[in-house]
This record gives sequence, structure tokens and C-alpha cells, in this order.
Amino acid sequence: MTTPRAAGAARSWLYVPATRPDLLAKAMAGDADAVVLDLEDSVPAGRKDEARAHAVEAVTATWPKPLWIRVNQVRTPEGRADLDALAGTPVQGLRLPKCESPEEIRSVLDHVDAPLHLLLETALGVEHAFTLATAAPQVALLSLGEADLAADLRVNDPGALDWARARIVNASRAAGLPGPVQSVWTDVADVDGLTADTRHGQAYGFFGRSVVHPRQIPPVNAAFTPGPAQVEDARRLLDSLRRAEDTGSAAWLDDRGRFVDPAVVARARWVLDLAG
Repeated sequence: MTTPRAAGAARSWLYVPATRPDLLAKAMAGDADAVVLDLEDSVPAGRKDEARAHAVEAVTATWPKPLWIRVNQVRTPEGRADLDALAGTPVQGLRLPKCESPEEIRSVLDHVDAPLHLLLETALGVEHAFTLATAAPQVALLSLGEADLAADLRVNDPGALDWARARIVNASRAAGLPGPVQSVWTDVADVDGLTADTRHGQAYGFFGRSVVHPRQIPPVNAAFTPGPAQVEDARRLLDSLRRAEDTGSAAWLDDRGRFVDPAVVARARWVLDLAG
């Protein structure tokens, strides 16, 4: 089973329609850190049963990287049918769209006991972010579904969602979860916009991003990979920690004259963990 810690290390999550098993094999051979087989938005209403059959076959196969399944909303007949089909299969993780209540999480776990990635795509879901993040030990990650959330809030300026982004970063960390995964960048042709927005998200506490096309993977992976200068800086800082410990200090100046305390040390260790 995929653990919450392993889930939080993925930089890029590539969506693949469950009606396209040929694309699943290509995705697994590509550069995405994890793959999400989609039973929801990318599957036409008339092909849901076909998609479920492919998903059940896929989760029983062996793959070189994590495979998660995005089911339909669990409050709907299609979502309940997804859970019935996946019950008893070795699911590595589920994405739950438009999650709003702990009752939904419990209903999922009655069918499939697996790590859960909650997609908060409504005003009510964001309002309940911390409650949902702590609803069960299986909750591994949060994300916003920004297009749906913007529609629900009736806003059309991307900056209008900044408060919601900060809300789920705080809810995730308060619940002891990794930083939330960024929402899909829908303009596949705008790689510069994707790059800038992803780096902005990384600076504000997000880690990893959902993508819908292979061309989006390199800039996303790069944004969440520490550069050589960051890694060297973190190593120098931890070297100064060892010297400080020898003198019994909990806060000190490093070899560049910067004040260092336990919070700075924790950040340096996080950088080295990512680099590893």
C-alpha cells in the first residue's frame, strides 16, 4: 500500500483517462512521479462501466510508479459504482473529487481501505479543510480543484483564490500532512505560465502538481527539485549544526554570518530529503 509519506514525495501527478489503457502504459514509462487513472471528468457518461473495468485491471497489475484512481463523486450513483467495483482490489490510493464531509470519507473506507487524496472543489469543502484532513488516518493529501471552486464562488480572477490556497496549506500542515498538491494548469500551451505559477505555489507551501499532458511534467518536476546551490547551502548549514552541537548551542551564526535556529535547521533537512 502507498503510504502518506510516499504520496507526499511525488512532484508530478499525470492524469490518464481510464478509457485509454494504452496511455497508461506510456505514462508509466514517462517522467511523471505518479499516475492518476481518471474515472471522473475525462470519461464520457456512456463509457463509465468500460472505464471501471480498465481501472480494476490496472490496479491488479505491477507498475514502476504509484498508480492512484480518481473516482466519481462518492455521493453519486457513478461514485458508488466505482467503489463497488474497486472493493477488494489492491488500490494504492484514491482521489476523491468534491469532497465535503467526513461521512463521505467513511463511506469510501467501508469499501476501499487505501490512502486518500481529497480534492476540495467547493466552498463547503474548503470551509471543512482541517476537519476533512483529520477525518481518518488514511487521509494522505489535500488539493484544491481550482476551476470548480472558482465556479462555485462565482469569481473570475485567479487571485481571488489566494485565501483558499493559504487555507489548505495551513490545514494540511496543521493535520501533519505534506504540503498540498497544486491544481491542474489548464492552458497546456502556456508552459511559461505553468512554470511561474508552479514556482509561486512551491514558495507558498504547495508540493507537487497535477498535470494533464506530458509536456507539463518537466517544469513541474524542476520547480519541486532543489537546485545544486540550495543543496550545498543546506549541507553547509547542517555542517554548522554539528559544530554548534559540539559547543552546546541551540542557535548560532553559520559560516556566512546568518542566524540559525531549529526552524532553519528543519528547513535545511527538508531540502536534503527532497534532493535525496
